[in-house]
Amino acid sequence: MKRYAGSLVVVVVFCFFFNIPRTGAQMDKIVIPAGTPEDHDLQAISNEQDAAKKLAMYQDFVQKYASNPAAVAYGNWQISQTYQATGDLTKALDYGDKALAGAPRNLDILVSQASIAQQAKDNGKLIDYATKGGAVCNSIGKQPKPEGMSDDAFGKQVEEDKSEVKNNCEFLESAGFNVIAGEEDAKKRMADIEKYSAAFPDSKFQDQVSTYAMYTLGPGQLNDQARLVAYGEKTLAANPNSLPALLLLAGAYVDDPKAGSVAKAVTYSQKAIAVAKADDPDADKSRKLSAGVAHSVLGNAYLKQDKTAAAIPELKSAAALLKGQDDQQYSIALYRLGFAYAKLSRVNEARDVLTEAVKISGPVQAMSQDLLNKVNAARAKGK
Repeated sequence: MKRYAGSLVVVVVFCFFFNIPRTGAQMDKIVIPAGTPEDHDLQAISNEQDAAKKLAMYQDFVQKYASNPAAVAYGNWQISQTYQATGDLTKALDYGDKALAGAPRNLDILVSQASIAQQAKDNGKLIDYATKGGAVCNSIGKQPKPEGMSDDAFGKQVEEDKSEVKNNCEFLESAGFNVIAGEEDAKKRMADIEKYSAAFPDSKFQDQVSTYAMYTLGPGQLNDQARLVAYGEKTLAANPNSLPALLLLAGAYVDDPKAGSVAKAVTYSQKAIAVAKADDPDADKSRKLSAGVAHSVLGNAYLKQDKTAAAIPELKSAAALLKGQDDQQYSIALYRLGFAYAKLSRVNEARDVLTEAVKISGPVQAMSQDLLNKVNAARAKGK
């Protein structure tokens, strides 16, 4: 067998020439057997130094071997890369798509197309190539064991397959995430997130993608509470320790009027606190912020359950973790803590906390001032 490569490596499989049925996990790879007419013609093309003549020879090659899917896919891929090199990205994408039509699960071609789409700043095509490639990468570990192969041999084969495509899969994973991070349209971003999450269920960017999803589905963007909760639950099903999903669901359920929702908020916020481990010496800012928000939500949930005394230590912990880290979340925790103190007639403590809260501009500043006025009036009566 002989391998041919343009700017990327072409790996070999026998499905085109030997009619081996492909499983859902198998990748499309291209092989041109040595000694065949196709092989001889490709050698002649590779020896041609003139770029224009080489392009014409590849076009003739595709026409000549139109009945050979492997030859057509390879020829169109080389034409695509030639146009990319000359800066004609539209034609490069067109010919790359023709190559993919013959080998839709070929990771080398998908990476090539993704790089061209990236260069062309065509994020719509880029996310499509990235997620199609992600589906192929994800399928490798799910391929069925061939009959007669031992478990050990099969395990080694799967690991070899994963190692072989590791760089391609990591490129596609990163490229897809960058599309999500750069998308300004909320609807497009959420559509990209859903494609990406299905293609890369174990992505190293999982937490960041979940955060983008929560922001996109939340108030100020799509404001789709039902979809927000569904996304969070689906994320937790795949990763029970996902901090963004735990915080998402805790915050969503604490404000949900349905029976039992506040109890769910308690459960999710407690789990978030346990996962964040803010007391660990190696806890970073992100974990401490997550724990602070979780303590704040838990305190709010206790307030809604009329467990005011239990809410106070949670809200004090929230304020301590959020101070100097996130002014808006800090002010929310202070407001809730001031409310809890006021409810228990601990007016001096309420006054101190709310005096701090009103110094911070944001959504609860006016509410904090109003509550502080009421606390001061109650305090004056008590003198």
